[in-house]
Amino acid sequence: MEMVEMKIKGRLVDIHQRQIYPASIEIAGGKILGIEKLPDGDGPFLMPGFIDAHVHIESSMLVPSEFARLAVVHGTVATISDPHEIGNVLGVDGVEYMIENGRKVPFKFFFGAPSCVPATPFETAGAEITPRDIDFLMARPEIKYLSEMMNWPGVLHRDAEVMEKIAIAHKHLKPVDGHAPGLHGQQAKEYIDAGISTDHECFTLDEALDKLKHGMKIAIREGSAAKNFEALYPLLHDFHDQIMLCSDDKHPDNLVEGHINQLVKRAVDCGVDMFKVLQAACLNPIAHYNLEVGQLRVGDAADFILLDNLEDWKPIATYIGGKKVAENDLSFIPSVEAVPINNFIEHRLKPADFAIEAKSKQIHVIEAMDGQLITNDIVMTAKIENDYAVSDTENDVLKFAVINRYAHAKPGLGFIRNIGLKRGAIASSVGHDSHNVLVLGVDDESMARAANRVFEAKGGISAVDGSEESILPLPIAGLMSAVDGYQVAEAYAALDKRAKEMGSTLQSPYMTLSFMALLVIPALKLSDKGLFDGENFAFKSLFEQKAD
Repeated sequence: MEMVEMKIKGRLVDIHQRQIYPASIEIAGGKILGIEKLPDGDGPFLMPGFIDAHVHIESSMLVPSEFARLAVVHGTVATISDPHEIGNVLGVDGVEYMIENGRKVPFKFFFGAPSCVPATPFETAGAEITPRDIDFLMARPEIKYLSEMMNWPGVLHRDAEVMEKIAIAHKHLKPVDGHAPGLHGQQAKEYIDAGISTDHECFTLDEALDKLKHGMKIAIREGSAAKNFEALYPLLHDFHDQIMLCSDDKHPDNLVEGHINQLVKRAVDCGVDMFKVLQAACLNPIAHYNLEVGQLRVGDAADFILLDNLEDWKPIATYIGGKKVAENDLSFIPSVEAVPINNFIEHRLKPADFAIEAKSKQIHVIEAMDGQLITNDIVMTAKIENDYAVSDTENDVLKFAVINRYAHAKPGLGFIRNIGLKRGAIASSVGHDSHNVLVLGVDDESMARAANRVFEAKGGISAVDGSEESILPLPIAGLMSAVDGYQVAEAYAALDKRAKEMGSTLQSPYMTLSFMALLVIPALKLSDKGLFDGENFAFKSLFEQKAD
């Protein structure tokens, strides 16, 4: 008989039985050896740990090992991680980098095989992941699913390569994640009938209900950029067995503040039954993705958290595999060395590279929406100086460029509003999906300087404000830092503050910027090849083609 290595007493939150009762938990060999109900007792509440049901680790600007250090403090024990971002930069090598780095720490990372690399033919990516690559990755035990199938037009038209990738996942008995923003009715049904089982892109309750009735599971997303919790949390009342919680993209300063525990608190505070919320936050991902994560049952892995109350949802300790990995806001996961891996050319931009010759007075402008990935396509009167269209800070219209980081080419150029900058420029090599260099600003000189700082560092986020230049280097794929996660969070917060001092009114300027080249989300975006109509999946002229 295995010897008990540790006993923990408290009030067990039994999500399966929807009960809370005094209990003693016996742990040995990283597993729950026994659970004894006690006649009475108090102590901390004991419950399964939280799971982020869909996240791109790369968007935290941290390697997996550093993400884990920050996440366990908030009671997160596992993530369903889509390595799509590094996949677009480095292909299969990038996916394997994430797996190997994640193995170095006591945290449960479960990865997907990226389904859409490159995401579209309308942008330049650094790599390609083929059906053969998908088959190779699916054979790995760390790969639990086919990552979000963003090519929904390809699914609806039953594109041969798209359907082959889905079939490969099913051959390996692994689910397929969805990405179908705005799809309703018959189109949603056809998308789901192709074998796609989840979606995290719903931004209205009606859209989510429509997909639920066809058997799809919905992940309620609340990240640093896209915030859909308020619209979707009512689903937890009646559909808790089909709901999961996720962040999708979480910047480092936000991860320091909290994770899935914040969504649990908000849902309970909104009047949702606690056990329904916890089923979504702790159990549903395990069943859907067939995860090796404990649920506080005899024989399970000893993955659980301790809380001193069920009001603030701040864990006082987190255990993974029977090992205490965090206690009282302190992470016990050590930092490990992360050797940079990258795909970035040398490039030097000049102000003239951003010049836009005025071809008419009316321009199509990307209208960013705070807290959303979707944008509007609006037509505005351009500010024209010496026959060139320029930024118009009075009307909050800024010049915007996407620069190919894999080969020398002319930048894609356009205009964007609702960013709010009144001076300078900001730039980033985090530009979903292909991660070219994105830069926007009030003048061409500032834009060139901000972009050049990113190219010099072979990745990063930068700000230029007069004579001041700041950068957070991201030498790992141009997406992630190699240093301590808390230091990255501090540096990122400083840049975020600088962007707001320069006038940005956004909650998260750099996160919003990173999605303005995400072509698979409507309505209007910009790639390194030009302005893109995300509703009709075609390029669009910057200048309105109408007579003056």
